Amino acid sequence: MLKPHTTTSALTGRTVYFDRNRLRIEDIAVVADGRARAILSSDPDFRDAIRRGPAFLDRLLKEEGVIYGVTTGYGDSCNVPVPTALVAELPRQLYTYHGCGLGAFLTPAQTRAVMATRLTSLCKGYSGVSIELLEQIVRLLDAGILPLIPAEGSVGASGDLTPLSYLAAVLCGEREAWRDGETVTAAQALRDAGIEPLRLRPKEALAIMNGTAVMTGLAVLAYGSADYLGQLVTRITAMASVALDGNAHHFDDILFSVKPHPGLQRVAARIRGDLPFTERERNGARLQDRYSIRCAPHVIGVLEDSLPFFRQLIENELNSANDDPIVNADGERVLHGGHFYGGHIALAMDTLKNTVANLADLMDRQIALLVDTRYNNGLPSNLSGATGERRAINHGLKALQISCSAWTAEALKLTMPASAFSRSTECHNQDKVSMGTIAARDCLRVIELTEQVGAALLVAVQQAVRLRCESNPALMLSAPLATMMAALANDVAPILEDRRLDTDLHLLLKRIRDKAWCLYG
Repeated sequence: MLKPHTTTSALTGRTVYFDRNRLRIEDIAVVADGRARAILSSDPDFRDAIRRGPAFLDRLLKEEGVIYGVTTGYGDSCNVPVPTALVAELPRQLYTYHGCGLGAFLTPAQTRAVMATRLTSLCKGYSGVSIELLEQIVRLLDAGILPLIPAEGSVGASGDLTPLSYLAAVLCGEREAWRDGETVTAAQALRDAGIEPLRLRPKEALAIMNGTAVMTGLAVLAYGSADYLGQLVTRITAMASVALDGNAHHFDDILFSVKPHPGLQRVAARIRGDLPFTERERNGARLQDRYSIRCAPHVIGVLEDSLPFFRQLIENELNSANDDPIVNADGERVLHGGHFYGGHIALAMDTLKNTVANLADLMDRQIALLVDTRYNNGLPSNLSGATGERRAINHGLKALQISCSAWTAEALKLTMPASAFSRSTECHNQDKVSMGTIAARDCLRVIELTEQVGAALLVAVQQAVRLRCESNPALMLSAPLATMMAALANDVAPILEDRRLDTDLHLLLKRIRDKAWCLYG
C-alpha cells in the first residue's frame, strides 16, 4: 500500500511523497518554498513500474534497433540514424546543444518548483526513465543543489527544452548551480555533497527536457500568489470603504443573492464581514459609491470564480506524462505524440494574468480616490498627517499614487496573451507552439507588480483609516479590520511628516509574499 503524500516529519515539519498518485498545487508549493522534503516512494509496486520502462526500451533496442531519440536524431532530425556505437552519447548531446538560455535565472523557489514538477511527471512511469534518475533529482533537492536555469528560450512546445537542459546538465555534474545562495559549478556542488554525477541512459535526456515542467512549476507558484492577492485586495477594499465613509449596504447579502456567481458572493460576504454594517443615516454622503468600491466584488470575484478552473488546468498538467515518446512498458508500445504542448498552461497563465492585472487597476483607482479631496469625503489632501503650518510643505502620498499608476500601467500592458504569438521553429517541425512558458513568466511579473500596488495600498488605507478614526472617534472598526490595523501598525508608523516609503514598501512586500496575514482562512 502506498504511503500518504504528506506526513509529519521531525526534520522539516512535512514531507511530500512522489509516486504515481496525484499531487496538488500545494504539494509542489511547499517543496518549492522549502517547507517540505521531497521523498521518492519506497513502495515496491511503484519502483517495479518505473523499472519496467527502461527494461522495455533495452529489450526493444535489441530486438528492433530503432527508437526515436535513442537511435535517431531529435525533432526534425528524427530520420537521421545514430550509429549504435554513439547511442550512449546522444543524451549528453541533447542537453549540450540546448545550453543557449538567456535572461534572468529562475529564483531558488521557482527552480525547486520546476524540479518537483518534472519529478511528478516522470514518476507516472510512462517516460522510460530509471529509478536512479528520479533519485538524483530528489538528492539535489535534499542537498539544496539547484540548477541555475535561465528563464528565457522556450516556446512551450516540444517542451521547455532549453531551460530544462540546465536541469539535465546539473544532474550529470555539468554547468552551474545555486548552493546556499551562491553560484558554484555543478561538479563542485555534487562532489561536496557526496553525490555521484549521473550518466543518463538512452531516452533520459529527452524525458527530462521534453516536457512542460518550467511553465507548470511557475504556474503553481503563480496560482498561490494570485489566490492570496485576491484575498488581500478584498481586505484592502473593506478598509478603503471605511476610510472613504462608504456605503456598507453595497455588499448586502440579499443584493448578491440575485447574482449567483459563487466567487463573487464569497468576496461580497468577506467585505460584508469586515465592515461595521449599520442602518445609519447617510448624512449627505453619496447614495452610490464609485465603482472601485461598489463593484469591487465584481472585479475580485472574477478571479475567485476562475481559480477552480485554473487549478484543474494546472493540476492536470502537473499530473500528466508530457514528454515524447510515451513508453507504455506494460502494453509494450512506444507512442509518439505531442503531450509536451503547453496550451492548457498557456491559457491558464494568459487568463490569470488578466484577472490579476485587474486587481492592480482596481487598487490604483482606490488610491486615487483616497488621496483626492474631491472624492475622499473629508480626508486631508494626499492623506498627509501634517498639521499646522507644516501642511504647506508636506505632500503625503502624492508620489506613492504616481508610482501605483506606473506599476499598474506596466501590469496592464503585459495582459496581451502570449499564446497568440505562436512561431514556427526547428525547420517547421515545431510549427505551432504554445508560448506557455512566456505566458507563465508574464503572469509572475504581473503578480509582482500587483503585489507592489498592494503594498502601496496597505500604506494608504492604514493611513486613511487612522485619519478617519481620528476625525470620527465614534467609529468602531470590525474585529477583522482592527486586527489588520494593529498588524500594519507594527510595520508602518503613521505618516505625520513626509518620509521615504520604500523601506516600508519592501517590508510589506515581504509580508505579502510570505502570506503573513491570515485573511479569510
